[in-house]
Amino acid sequence: MELTVRTSKSYKIMIERGCIKQIGARAAKLFRPGAKVLIVSDTNVLPLYGAQVTDALTGSGFSCFQFAFPAGELSKRFSTIESIYGVLAENRFTRSDFIVALGGGVTGDMAGFAAATFLRGIRFIQIPTTLLAQVDSSVGGKTGVDLPQGKNLVGAFHQPALVLIDPDTLSTLPLRYFSDGMGEVIKYGCIKSRALFDLVQSSDIQNDMENIIFCCVDIKRQVVEQDEFDTGERMLLNFGHTFGHALEKLYHFERLSHGEAVAIGMVMMAKYGEAAGITLPGTADEIITVLKKYHLPLEDETSLERIVATTALDKKSSGESISLVLLNEIGSSFVKKLTRRELASFCGVTL
Repeated sequence: MELTVRTSKSYKIMIERGCIKQIGARAAKLFRPGAKVLIVSDTNVLPLYGAQVTDALTGSGFSCFQFAFPAGELSKRFSTIESIYGVLAENRFTRSDFIVALGGGVTGDMAGFAAATFLRGIRFIQIPTTLLAQVDSSVGGKTGVDLPQGKNLVGAFHQPALVLIDPDTLSTLPLRYFSDGMGEVIKYGCIKSRALFDLVQSSDIQNDMENIIFCCVDIKRQVVEQDEFDTGERMLLNFGHTFGHALEKLYHFERLSHGEAVAIGMVMMAKYGEAAGITLPGTADEIITVLKKYHLPLEDETSLERIVATTALDKKSSGESISLVLLNEIGSSFVKKLTRRELASFCGVTL
């Protein structure tokens, strides 16, 4: 399966078992012979796939370097980016050289941000190896790093040159991180596709994994093509993220994974939407049922006051307002702009 994303810089997305082996041949069509490439990965993924990717690239005539950082969200900080810059500078990378992001969302975000900013921009390839990265973060050109004050507060829009999605890499994922990715899959069903939601709810997804990945990526492709820089429809992709990001920050990016936090955020938004007469009654229960199937959390003991207060530095804020994503029903969503005071009132709390 192959898709083309037509944004300011168009690129192809390949979804195929075993396509990680094609990285050398695919890169040879995009970059000059003998170009340098830095493979950015983490300490979990590089031992699994680093040699395979390096061999494929060197076999196609590229000069390869590797950089691995300690796995986990806690590495998504400027000190890691500075280390990536150091490797690029020490090995005299130029704008005709490139980066390969090999790993999950943290890897893709940081490698992409380094590519966007080194020499004011070099190209990069995404090889996502987690379900979350395959269905969401590897596509669309959002890159970034976290600050102590919040998630992804510094970043850049920088589209990849190519995305290679190999579902076989999911076989090495621990169950928790497969479930983590399913949080984003369920989100896509909630905001845009009742059919996808029903498929995830009723089927053995292992038999439909390529189709599920394709459906999610195709939804994101359509949204990104309409709104590359996140000023309108693309905000729909943040369903569950306003409170989800707040929870991640409150736990210092340690206790909850991204997909787990988004799962809790989706339940909260569905319940508040129903209470306000905006969302079809029973929607929250449907979401809860499918989240349970994939072992995702439904709630958190953190007080609602703390969660709402923590949204103050959410990157979806504009002045004193925040863009909240709500559902009409499963498969239909919209953006509602609220002031901070209105958000608190909507959730039934006092700031």
